[in-house]
Amino acid sequence: MTADLATFLSPPGPRILAHRGLSTQAPENTLLAFLQAIVSGATHLETDVHASRDGVAVISHDPVLPNGGPAVNALTMAQLGRIDLGAGQTYCSLAEALAAFPEARFNIDVKSADAVLPAARAIRAAAASRRVLLTSFSESRRRRVLRAVPGATTSASAQGIALMLAAIGLRQHWALPRILRGIDAIQVPLRAGRLRIVTPRVISRMHAIGVEVHVWTVNDPAVMARLLALGVDGLVTDRCDLAAHVVARR
Repeated sequence: MTADLATFLSPPGPRILAHRGLSTQAPENTLLAFLQAIVSGATHLETDVHASRDGVAVISHDPVLPNGGPAVNALTMAQLGRIDLGAGQTYCSLAEALAAFPEARFNIDVKSADAVLPAARAIRAAAASRRVLLTSFSESRRRRVLRAVPGATTSASAQGIALMLAAIGLRQHWALPRILRGIDAIQVPLRAGRLRIVTPRVISRMHAIGVEVHVWTVNDPAVMARLLALGVDGLVTDRCDLAAHVVARR
């Protein structure tokens, strides 16, 4: 694999980001779900990390175990690795996922402050900085993990998205390059309440400053096709298998 192909935003899209893998026949956020996603046509794997009690970056969307279990950070990685999630799967570490899929591009949402340094250590140890996108709802977490992983791609935090939308709404387009300095992509829902976020104007303004637009979480093939026709660069989806068919038809 060439260095260029190892970067998160190459080759050109559209990108199919498998939201927590493909969980139609496997528990989400497990090695099996990631494998099924890749086999089904995903170009990227979207996932989340927390930290275990012993400071290991563990792949998990929720801060607690299913069915009212303890917090993820209350257990060691060894203990998490013995929990049966179904289909023969257990919790896995970020390091295990990066090693299991050495050519996969990972979109990683750092969910907690205690996961920042463990995630950075796993990525650096795997020499994977150029094939990951690092983001967080929290702007401070996003900045911290980026400082720890030089060269990683990043998407805007909730704060960055809010400032971007305000600037576009007020037609202060001159402010966008400053608001989104260092940002490679925005990853947004179609709408937030009554506010439609993904519009031709937003897409146009983002592309004008070299920022990609990825939309979550899109599972309807008709909506996928409409978004691609609008010019979005990536689809974050629970059904990467359906998205692959939509992209292939284009």
